[in-house]
Amino acid sequence: MKVGVMASGRGSNFQAIIDAELRKETPDVEIIQLIVNKPEVYAIERAKKNNIPYEIIDSSKMNREEFDKEAIRIFEKKEIQIIVLAGFMRILSPFFINKYKNKILNIHPSLLPAFPGAHAHRDTLKYGAKISGCTAHIVDEGIDSGPIILQSTVEIDRDETEDSLSTKILVHEHKILPKALQLLCSGKIVLDGRKVTIKPD
Repeated sequence: MKVGVMASGRGSNFQAIIDAELRKETPDVEIIQLIVNKPEVYAIERAKKNNIPYEIIDSSKMNREEFDKEAIRIFEKKEIQIIVLAGFMRILSPFFINKYKNKILNIHPSLLPAFPGAHAHRDTLKYGAKISGCTAHIVDEGIDSGPIILQSTVEIDRDETEDSLSTKILVHEHKILPKALQLLCSGKIVLDGRKVTIKPD
């Protein structure tokens, strides 16, 4: 399937799905387009190095609806079928989510439904959790509330910091995001409400 990626920063998860495609681990994935919402982000350099077309839609110069309509215009032109949010730090409108219902994949650095939102590591440590991890999930209209596809766990050390926890979890994000994307693109995910079933090979 033709995949579009949205990113707001360095794009390490974007790189992870590129690398998985190059290693032929995701045979049903074809990364077609990157959209970023800031002109200076490093994700652009990753797109250039891998000959992936990119577009900058500066979110500081328009409202959410205008941004989403422009993103849809770009994705429709490229006939994008699946969208991956790879460190994309904006909330998408219900209009956008319904346009690509059950076709948007996100990676979040906590074990959802615990600690949704933009400060997952801070919230996890403040709460005193002993285990954290990451979640690949389908995006719905809530905040990190969509059906869960895959999760991976890490133990939290006594002297853990936000930075060390982020680094520890990121390794796992890079592993499960390509796997979840391949499952979604291969049609092996069956949704029953919130419940996700993965068809066997």
